[in-house]
Amino acid sequence: MNPTPASRDAAGRPRRRALDGVVLLDKPAGLGSTPALQRVRWLLRAEKAGHAGTLDPFATGMLPLCFGQATKACGSLLGARKAYRARLALGAATDTGDVDGTVVRTAPVPTITEAQARLAMAAFVGPRDQVPPMYSALKLDGRPLYERARRGEQVERAPRRIVIERLELLSLAPRSLEFETTCSKGTYVRVLGEELAVALGTEGHLSGLRRTWVEPFEGAPMVTLAEVEAWAARGAPDEARPEWLLPTDAALAGLPRVELDATGSLHARQGRAIAVPGAPPPGDVRAYGPDGSFLGVLTVDEAGRATVRRLYVPGAADPAQA
Repeated sequence: MNPTPASRDAAGRPRRRALDGVVLLDKPAGLGSTPALQRVRWLLRAEKAGHAGTLDPFATGMLPLCFGQATKACGSLLGARKAYRARLALGAATDTGDVDGTVVRTAPVPTITEAQARLAMAAFVGPRDQVPPMYSALKLDGRPLYERARRGEQVERAPRRIVIERLELLSLAPRSLEFETTCSKGTYVRVLGEELAVALGTEGHLSGLRRTWVEPFEGAPMVTLAEVEAWAARGAPDEARPEWLLPTDAALAGLPRVELDATGSLHARQGRAIAVPGAPPPGDVRAYGPDGSFLGVLTVDEAGRATVRRLYVPGAADPAQA
């Protein structure tokens, strides 16, 4: 990147800027989620950034990156439904559950028909308990489990309730298969692949994984790291917003929208309860001011009164941070 003179500080270093929005990065293989976030943050010179949902280094696909005010929506995206396309190698299990790991078990691969594979997959659809893998970012005593796993340690992990909404066979070969799944938050597709291999009478690990979407961005285009780098290399001015930087409220597109008048907008910014026009159903809504600007998320009660859940405007009295 070659920042313009206006985008450098007195010491000649690239100046960070207040930038709000969401980037749907098509993460390349071989790059971790946090390094990918920091690379894009540096290219955009953004002051504040966070990602919504870790992707393993070997995986590719949609990684929502949130900047500025949009970082407040990271929690919503972390809890969202997700979809993946995976390739399952049969006959060997690895310590990580993926191609980056060391083989720890092998087993013969029986002859598997498409009917048998689909029948086995059908048994996984619906609510179920899943034990997180040792190679995961889940923390125990403040330290991620993968640190213990790298030392050869095993600790008991409580199962977590997940939902497999869809699990479909895409292709089947003598020693591998490809599948697509739509699942709830907290689902480890690596573990799902291992369990599916066992259900088919063998062992297995993921040799490929791509996240195709994160709710509410199903079908939305992604931007590659190369495209971000090319945009930054053009030395855009500080006020420039690339076309692939989505507005903050894009992360909350699944919520109903309500329009507030000037008084309601002022009261919302002050954190006061207000009457919401249009009598939306009880629950969370996206609130907008009279000029169409996004204010934040309100929670509407049965009486049509709304309290502020989270404000997305600088300098407002946000109760979520009280």
